[in-house]
Amino acid sequence: MLGIMEKIDFYKMSGSGNDFIIIDNRNMVVNEAGLTNFIASVCRRKMSVGADGLILIENADAVDFRWRFFNSDGSVAEMCGNGARCAARFAYLNGIAGSEMSFETKAGIVHAKVAKEQVKIKMPDPADLKTDYTLELEDSRLSVSSVNTGVPHVVVEADNIDDIGVVKMGREIRFHDVFAPAGTNVNFVCLQNDDIVAIRTYERGVEDETLACGTGAIACAIVMANKTKIKSPVKVMTRSGGHLYIYYKEKQGRFYDIYLEGDARIIYKAQLWEDAWKRSEGK
Repeated sequence: MLGIMEKIDFYKMSGSGNDFIIIDNRNMVVNEAGLTNFIASVCRRKMSVGADGLILIENADAVDFRWRFFNSDGSVAEMCGNGARCAARFAYLNGIAGSEMSFETKAGIVHAKVAKEQVKIKMPDPADLKTDYTLELEDSRLSVSSVNTGVPHVVVEADNIDDIGVVKMGREIRFHDVFAPAGTNVNFVCLQNDDIVAIRTYERGVEDETLACGTGAIACAIVMANKTKIKSPVKVMTRSGGHLYIYYKEKQGRFYDIYLEGDARIIYKAQLWEDAWKRSEGK
């Protein structure tokens, strides 16, 4: 992909347990040739840096920058709330944008405000909200809800968040014919009290449970707000132990002015060597 021994500067960042590789690509240090394989390789845990996703920060005309977001398998995703917060702090720390900024994504323009390690972003309004419909699974029938919060999400209510077979059930729903061909992310949510929910998420593209999911947290907050008396801001307890805060307005069943707030932590800054994306035995 690059010449031998060329190195790529990057940040490793974490948003409430979702971890990302972020690269300043305004000078196209990462080219398009073999991009999918490059991303899948550097996101491999134990064999490379390892991450839930990779973000390229690139030039834009009308806003501070544009991002391209990729899942760990190299596939493109329209939006990632935790990734967006990390991208905003990265841009601020590297002089790409001020503490208040806007940037371009496939899901639309995102506005962000950075306050130390905390970042608050304005998200696209949710679409296609459907609650309490039946999904036929291999061995059972399940009541689910769904909403698009930049990417598609299914929300399943649970009595005990710790007893869920997230990977097994999540994978079956993710690849269900109802959501073909794109598939869906799958969230399991448990109402803790009047303004707190706990969630676990199976993420499309990662194909596993992740420690947090920003768009999934929004999906759970919107579904539970539609069905219960939970009020904005909703505090979402993620599997990492961190918290996300979801702000919204609602009128006649329509949810708008959606904000996501949480941490965007710098884990380290380093360089990718060619070994980071080479397969074993140099392949």
